[in-house]
Amino acid sequence: MSENMCIDSLVNNILQSYEEDGGINKAGNENFPNRENVVSILNDIQCLIFPGYKKAEELDNMNLRYVTGQRVNRIIVMLTKEIQKALTYKSIQHDETSQVRQSHCFGLAEKAAFAMIEAIPQIRKMAMLDAIAAYNGDPAAKSDDEVIVSYPGLQAIIVYRIAHFLHECGVPVIPRIMSEHIHSRTGIDIHPGAKIGKSFFIDHGTGVVVGETCVIGDNVKIYQGVTLGALSVKKSLQNKKRHPTIEDNVTIYANATILGGDTVIGKGSVIGGNSWITESVSNGR
Repeated sequence: MSENMCIDSLVNNILQSYEEDGGINKAGNENFPNRENVVSILNDIQCLIFPGYKKAEELDNMNLRYVTGQRVNRIIVMLTKEIQKALTYKSIQHDETSQVRQSHCFGLAEKAAFAMIEAIPQIRKMAMLDAIAAYNGDPAAKSDDEVIVSYPGLQAIIVYRIAHFLHECGVPVIPRIMSEHIHSRTGIDIHPGAKIGKSFFIDHGTGVVVGETCVIGDNVKIYQGVTLGALSVKKSLQNKKRHPTIEDNVTIYANATILGGDTVIGKGSVIGGNSWITESVSNGR
């Protein structure tokens, strides 16, 4: 058997596996969003939030409008396309006709993409408060700029705030792609469905888990290895509150585990490291 014939046989085997087992994402509006495209969009949105920090680019007063406009246009076009894929894929599960899917999903996708851009100023304000919280909460931080460019906790929080906005807009799949991308980069796992208030600080960060139905108030500080999780992972509980509520001004030290949808950590509480908590803690304890 010649080398070419051998390669043809190998290729045929792979193609047969695609046919038999699935797991191939072809181009087109009726297929799943593309991870690389979503990550590219996410990078552009992060560059809108803190321009000049994430990507090497020469920004000045003369070109800032042009660079920003170019980036906004690129985000709208790409994000609309990927959201349309996500919505169309979801609609297929409800057996809607192809014509209804295409027209309806494109309109919703475009609306969500424009809403994302419209929300950038507010997300920037929240991100700056998070950066200031990190600077004020960490004696090792020398400036807000150092926090913005280097702290993994802030990067994870920024991506969470982007993903959470899209999640609240009803965009499927894409918020999870974003959150899992930054999870792989930082070791910090924040579900986009969680609700997190102002001035949130994750110090060090590796191993932090914040579950889907978690509610976190303002001025909360948590350390590495903290888990805000569920007591049960049964699929039947997916529409119930499974994760704890953390009220304002709480500090949670390293490797603490707080579980359960009915568990509330009261305002001003300090949770010691390596704690295992499944019941509520009163204010200031």
